[in-house]
Amino acid sequence: MSSPSENEPTTQQLFDLSGKVALITGGTGYLGRSMASALAEAGATVVVSSRDEARAQAVADGLPCRDEVTHHGISMDHMDPESILEGFRQALGTAGQIDVLVNNGLEFLSEDLSSCTFEQFARHQTNNAGYFELARLAHHHAVKRSAAASIIFVGSMYGMVGSYPDAYAGIGKASSVAYHALKGGTLQMARHLAVYWAPDCVRVNSLSPGPFPAPAAPEEIVRRLETHSPMGRMGRPQELKGAIVFLASDASSYMTGQNLVIDGGWTAW
Repeated sequence: MSSPSENEPTTQQLFDLSGKVALITGGTGYLGRSMASALAEAGATVVVSSRDEARAQAVADGLPCRDEVTHHGISMDHMDPESILEGFRQALGTAGQIDVLVNNGLEFLSEDLSSCTFEQFARHQTNNAGYFELARLAHHHAVKRSAAASIIFVGSMYGMVGSYPDAYAGIGKASSVAYHALKGGTLQMARHLAVYWAPDCVRVNSLSPGPFPAPAAPEEIVRRLETHSPMGRMGRPQELKGAIVFLASDASSYMTGQNLVIDGGWTAW
């Protein structure tokens, strides 16, 4: 029986993000905070972006620190190209480099297929334009440095399957049609960029959470979603931490153009 090569990295080394810098948009949100914490716990220097710089810095200040790294908060509106460019420059100015980009921020739209206007639908798709612009900046930065990079798009189970109408009937609006279109596009964009940027050692993957309702979600909708889930419960933010570190680190070094689904079995029905 052969033994592992002496030069083969250990599992701990593969998942270690020490010396890496990760920029996460929407890092002050319900799921974003847990993902930011995971990256920091794995050793990365984390740059948290938000439209509110003070809020971003407050989250950055609360992240765990390994090896005396300093985390940063910056202002960025990923729906505004000028803000994207300035925010990326600010991230480089404070952290020196970007090795990992997590496109997680989202300008939310609650209007459903019965009430969504043309303008609202079109505006919501601008989220993807922002993700693309940030990904392109991260790619160009990596190529300029002759360095590898990992770009992670946060998708959704609702970019893969249709909605579950019974969960919302009689309680509130249906799941947003613009959101479904957005996230389906997010997943396809990740695949498209992955095949073009693979020769540059820039990996592009997506992470699709299933049902992870925030605490403010109506209790009856949550109960109905739980009855439709094979695991019979909703996801918890910390259950994305392992996945985000896997995609960001060398543990997934031969993985690109893929969608990692964390949904309690929802899309397996």
